[in-house]
Amino acid sequence: MSEQQPLTKYVFRSTPRYIQAAGLIDHAAEPLVALKVKHCAILCTPRSQQGEAKRLIAVLEQAGISTCVSTFGGECSFREIDARTAELRQQAPVDALIALGGGKTLDAGKCIADRLEVPVVIMPTLASNDAPCSALSVIYTPEGATETYEVFAQNPALVMVDTEIVAQAPPRFLVAGMGDAMSTWYEARACHTNPAGMTPYGDRPTLAGVALSKTCADILYDYAVAALDDVRAGRVTPAVDHVVEANTLLSGAGFECTGVAGAHALAQALTLLPEVDHNYLHGEMVAIGVLTQLMLEADRAEAERCARLFATVGLPVNFSQLGMSLEDEVAVGTVIEATLAFPFIGNMPFEVTADNLRQAFRDVERLGAELINEMGDQPYRSLRS
Repeated sequence: MSEQQPLTKYVFRSTPRYIQAAGLIDHAAEPLVALKVKHCAILCTPRSQQGEAKRLIAVLEQAGISTCVSTFGGECSFREIDARTAELRQQAPVDALIALGGGKTLDAGKCIADRLEVPVVIMPTLASNDAPCSALSVIYTPEGATETYEVFAQNPALVMVDTEIVAQAPPRFLVAGMGDAMSTWYEARACHTNPAGMTPYGDRPTLAGVALSKTCADILYDYAVAALDDVRAGRVTPAVDHVVEANTLLSGAGFECTGVAGAHALAQALTLLPEVDHNYLHGEMVAIGVLTQLMLEADRAEAERCARLFATVGLPVNFSQLGMSLEDEVAVGTVIEATLAFPFIGNMPFEVTADNLRQAFRDVERLGAELINEMGDQPYRSLRS
């Protein structure tokens, strides 16, 4: 009998229920009641406990859902995950865990819920990344450098996004989410083009995932600038709704169903530089990763198109704006080595080498300098003031 060939699978994954609305937190009990939740844990930071968590607890308790709070220490590390899991195991059993906060809180919540063997409900307070809907978590060292990632059997049972809360956050977070979301299309394109390209789960990209990823980028090109203006003015408008959905749902489902490639390889490598990791957001690092990937692909026209949008909304368009000098051989060498070691760098449809990475870095630096000279860097500086 001949040996059976491995099965090539095209798999579409997504959270079963995604709800987005202004003021949603005040109606959060309704979908939880539908999930038959009676006693839940809430993972959140001390800051959130004085704001969104207090509102959420009041709403849930009014609906007869009891709660206990676990304080997230700020880093999605194994040490933090184990500590919070042990803490919750010592209390009365819960039938769900709500992760309320930013990306690392959400990722830690998925890990803790998995260890407790209960469903996780995701309530992002920022639209700064595509963590909310996915069935994986990036794990960092206690110092903040990327260590590994965990994959779960199920996506979050429920994702609830209150656009009113998201719009009240500093605009820099929404803009960082645009950088993370923009990578979805360009990495999907690379994974789909490469016959060996794989999703984070080892499956082939689906056409549905590619379509969602393209729609994600289209929304950003059409609505990013208007959404940023509206958030600065304190308005929740259709443009804000569109960009929040792109940053959260479309980007999350898109990357899960297609894969990641050069942009995230570089972004995760940049976390090894403390001066970058401690001062910049994930989506800002991914933005530089997008431009680097496009230069690796020799797609100068698309790199310029993308960089113009980034410069307009205030994302970094060269390494200098991330506090990294290409003259620093130690830093460059560290980033190149880590980029090449990224598990999914092989999703690029050609071999990525130290030499072509160095050239791509130089090309990005040159393009960014040209755009800053032409357009100025006021949007970038204003987000950090």
